[in-house]
Amino acid sequence: MNKTIHTLMTMAVLFFALPSFAHESRPAYLEITETQAGQYDVLWKRPMRGNRVLSLHPQFPSHCRAITPPATYNSPGANLERRSLDCGESGLIGKTIRVDGLSTTLTDVLARVAFLDGYTQTTLIRPSNPSFVIQGSQSTLQVSRQYLALGVEHILGGIDHLLFVLGLLLIVRGFGLLLKTITAFTIAHSITLAMATLGFVNVSQAPVEAVIALSILFLASELAKQQKGNPGMTARYPWVVALSFGLLHGFGFAGALSEVGLPQTDIPLALLFFNVGVEVGQLMFVVAVLLVRWLIQIMKFKWPVWAEQMPAYAIGSLAAFWCIERVMGFW
Repeated sequence: MNKTIHTLMTMAVLFFALPSFAHESRPAYLEITETQAGQYDVLWKRPMRGNRVLSLHPQFPSHCRAITPPATYNSPGANLERRSLDCGESGLIGKTIRVDGLSTTLTDVLARVAFLDGYTQTTLIRPSNPSFVIQGSQSTLQVSRQYLALGVEHILGGIDHLLFVLGLLLIVRGFGLLLKTITAFTIAHSITLAMATLGFVNVSQAPVEAVIALSILFLASELAKQQKGNPGMTARYPWVVALSFGLLHGFGFAGALSEVGLPQTDIPLALLFFNVGVEVGQLMFVVAVLLVRWLIQIMKFKWPVWAEQMPAYAIGSLAAFWCIERVMGFW
């Protein structure tokens, strides 16, 4: 039975790990800030892998003219471009912004438009529909739906967070203990997400991302110990480990939310529904893994012996790669 379970987890690890090399999991980011009536500052941020930058270009309405030429420079892990636009009396409300080149990629774009009156519109642009319409003020229901969707998108696209949850699923035995562990992880990252987003705590995002990778590496080593008959701290006190590292992962969620931004008139509501979206996405992942495990168990496949130890080394190798990559990004 253990071989069956571990083989399932091997398949899950490979399924989620391989896409992280196939495309950039971090979204591009487009920020449009109204500085005075009809005039806007534009920040265009594209993630980099080494010297490679995705060929993506935002296209603005034809009536907008450049006030300043684009200024391009690199920051750790990203290429940034700044410019200023004058879109006249008609402005940008009701106008369409398109991202050329997006439809040929697997990358999303987070777009944030901030107006003089304090209203902020946030939109996730997908390759299947590489454009969006700039709207006026949104209703409470629209804000709730938008940030709920952003939360689900973030957790399901966050391979590192999912691998941490997967590590817990591999180590923890018994449904009751698993429920306590996942609950502890949820409470912990909800606390730090709220504290960081509301400005009570400020941390540097790059080191946080590196330590998140280190937390996954720790779980991989704990899993390897358990497979050798030497259960570690996670097997004995899983909820303590989940609570401790959950605080760290919450800062990672806050970093993603800070890039998206919060509507100034609905900060508590947007924060609440983003967090709910994260929990919904996390629950979807847990249920999917448990369902597939149950299906494979009742099919009673026989798997090779080497499959039992593969998940720990697969998770550990990927986490070690992330850790080195992220440390090099700010060292």
